[in-house]
Amino acid sequence: MTASDDAEADLRERRRAVRELGAALRELTEAAVSTEVDASSLAEVAEQVRALVPVLAAARRERGELATVDDGRRPRRMYNPAAGPGNPIAPPMRVEIVDGVAIGSCTLGLTYEGPPSYVHGGISAMLLDQILGHAHAANGQPGMTAKLALRYRRPVPLRTPLRIVGRVLGVDRRRTNSVATISIEDDPDTVLVEAEGTFVVPTAEQSKRLFGELERIVR
Repeated sequence: MTASDDAEADLRERRRAVRELGAALRELTEAAVSTEVDASSLAEVAEQVRALVPVLAAARRERGELATVDDGRRPRRMYNPAAGPGNPIAPPMRVEIVDGVAIGSCTLGLTYEGPPSYVHGGISAMLLDQILGHAHAANGQPGMTAKLALRYRRPVPLRTPLRIVGRVLGVDRRRTNSVATISIEDDPDTVLVEAEGTFVVPTAEQSKRLFGELERIVR
């Protein structure tokens, strides 16, 4: 086995560990926001969780540094807050591309509750923004959100499998127009939330100014 093979194996192992930690933390968060245990139990768990922080903080990246599990070739970053399996605040949304259309799926628990039993509107916006990013990248126009207009038609239920769809409508040089929707997986024709988005592909100069050495990284 070559050094390159060893490095690739180490990277795969680290990604597996990142996914496992992300999943465990999502379970912990869901339990934390739905628990009704007594105050002493809450205080005990808080102390146990804080004791774990130094272990993870012993080696950490700073703003502007790429996570070692993101090698610059992955269109989906491991710690993305909407779709990253390593991020405990991500559902995470799973995305596939079908004929240039981005189709996402996820189920949102009480962690994402806004009105009782329904999803917070800001979470819906995040998912729609993310799915449009995937759609633009799939059509060769990876860029940044310039405008996102949402219409909330119906409340989005918690603990219900959701379908999130994004598609590009047209390209005008560096600008692209697109639409996205959220619906229930079992009733895809009934739109709960819809969005119209405009994305802009940054110039090389803009990318360098914004991201520096990380300019090759896109959503």
